[in-house]
Amino acid sequence: MNNEKSLVIGYGNVDRQDDGAGWHILDRLAEILGLEPDEQDAWSEEGSICLRYALQLTPELAEFIAQFDRVCFVDAHTSLVKEEIHAIRVEPLYQASAFTHHMTPETCMLLTQKLYGKQPESILFSVRGYAFGFQNGLSKNTASLAETAAGRIWSWLQEPKS
Repeated sequence: MNNEKSLVIGYGNVDRQDDGAGWHILDRLAEILGLEPDEQDAWSEEGSICLRYALQLTPELAEFIAQFDRVCFVDAHTSLVKEEIHAIRVEPLYQASAFTHHMTPETCMLLTQKLYGKQPESILFSVRGYAFGFQNGLSKNTASLAETAAGRIWSWLQEPKS
């Protein structure tokens, strides 16, 4: 394992089926790390990886993000994104939203840069969501994708910072 401090933020609503994919992926990463998933910040034994569960991205996250060398955002996406599992580097950028409560990873990273003078390496992993009803648990298709995504994120965490 590399010696950078890494943050993985899984966000979404676990009570809206596949919208909670980020949390389910964090649960799988917690298992890999030998931690109990508990929907609060979970730290690896040596303190180099933090798993943060969030309903949504908020401006207050910028202060926390500034403490890390690398950040991985984990979310679900809809059919507007072609890939079943999508991974993209996140650059600091303001992105307006029609929803006042919605913030993108790019805007989080811009706030981190502007307010704290930090620009951790950051990436967004998202998995295709198929069902967004009012119930807990992932659809069969998204559950399979979440398992694969957790493995890819784990591999990313093992790589040296680029």
